[in-house]
Amino acid sequence: MKKKIVAALAAVLGAGFLLGNQVVYAAGMPKDTIADGIFIDDMDMSGMTIAEAVDAVDAYIQDRTDSQITLNINENHVTVSAGDMGLSCGNSQIVEEAFEYGKEGNFVQRYKIMKDLQQEPYTFDLEFDIDAEKIRSIIEEKCTVYDVEATDATVTKSGSSFEITPGVTGVKLDVDASVEMVTEFMRSEWDGTDASVDLVCELDQPRGSEEDFAKVKDVLGTFTTSFSSSGANRSKNVSNGVSKINGTILYPGETLSVYELCNPFTEANGYATATAYENGMEVDSVGGGICQVSTTLYNAVLKAELEVVERYNHSMIVGYVKPSMDAAIAGTYKDLKFKNNTDAPIYIEGTVANKTATFTIYGHETRDTANRKVTYESEVLETTTAEPSVKYVGDNTKPIGYKAITQKAHTGYKAQLWKIVTVNGVEESRTVINKSTYNAAPAYCTVGTYWADPNATAAVNAAIATQDNATIDATIAPYAAELAAAAQQ
Repeated sequence: MKKKIVAALAAVLGAGFLLGNQVVYAAGMPKDTIADGIFIDDMDMSGMTIAEAVDAVDAYIQDRTDSQITLNINENHVTVSAGDMGLSCGNSQIVEEAFEYGKEGNFVQRYKIMKDLQQEPYTFDLEFDIDAEKIRSIIEEKCTVYDVEATDATVTKSGSSFEITPGVTGVKLDVDASVEMVTEFMRSEWDGTDASVDLVCELDQPRGSEEDFAKVKDVLGTFTTSFSSSGANRSKNVSNGVSKINGTILYPGETLSVYELCNPFTEANGYATATAYENGMEVDSVGGGICQVSTTLYNAVLKAELEVVERYNHSMIVGYVKPSMDAAIAGTYKDLKFKNNTDAPIYIEGTVANKTATFTIYGHETRDTANRKVTYESEVLETTTAEPSVKYVGDNTKPIGYKAITQKAHTGYKAQLWKIVTVNGVEESRTVINKSTYNAAPAYCTVGTYWADPNATAAVNAAIATQDNATIDATIAPYAAELAAAAQQ
């Protein structure tokens, strides 16, 4: 009787055979397939081998790669496929778990699982996964284009008053938070169908308010330089540079770069060719004269007591301010930079009139201007002269006999600039704020070397090589006389 019961159980379990009074392998299901009644999501895995189940899951995932996911950025939308996001199975071990279901435990436990499956199927939940880096690329490349930058409030000087234009709030996509949100949604909430996700945006607040600009009414510092001796091209460059800085607003903590505002120094940007310093010589350069613009602004900044971040002196002394009061601009390696260290925006007004350049800095005055005075004093520490005092240079475009000073001599200086603060007429402090070294340079005399006879050219070049004025004059004298005689005929 006992044998009959065991045999019956074995038959019910659908596998195994009798060995004595025991059933060998009574698993209740085939060894190499998934039990009947096992589902992964809505896929019936009954009777599938592991390989067949893997293929089924892969196909299931593949069928969902075309599902459209709409990413919402305020009123804008970007639609991509789940496949674009790198859709994959997030719990690939699920097939193995389905296969092992009911094959573990003792005889009674396996029997119970089998009976339960006959009454109610068992479902394993498939999890989706995506590639977070692909999501990031999609958001950065396709969604951030809908960012709306805030428009800062502005102020425009009109006569003696200022007109304020309020700022406009912008909207900016939070890329990191949006990547996290989309990734979590796809992994935890997505059902495999078309879906929509709102990306995370944050307001981009404009700088400046009417209250801030209401403070911009005081003159913090002003300074004027003259370019009355400048030719038309240099005058044009000074005027052009001043115009590019005029109207600039600098918010608290913000730094201004004169180079960035005035660059590029090209004819297309309004500049002309004029004299500038380069390697101890005066040369023609597009934008020559821009340093007078930066120097004028530098002195206004000093009077306003703004924070000077970067300033360089010229290689040789300039004539429009005293030593150590200049600020050079050269390529990207010499710049004038300063920071607004006040509690309100500042407005920079630049004007040109009667061949003078003026910068006036407006802002919120918090200094004791009634009792406290700030002045700046240039002190020359040392002077040097160049040796030789005159340098002779040949020019093959000029005929022999031509001789002229083409660059005046420059005295070398070492100087420093003092900031002197007095309160009620009594000196409170005296501080050196910069030290400057200017190179001495000889005068340059150009000597013509062109002549039809190459021997004459060689003779004059040899004379120039001596750098002796008497030798040069003696060598060129016959040719100069010949030219003069020819001119009289």
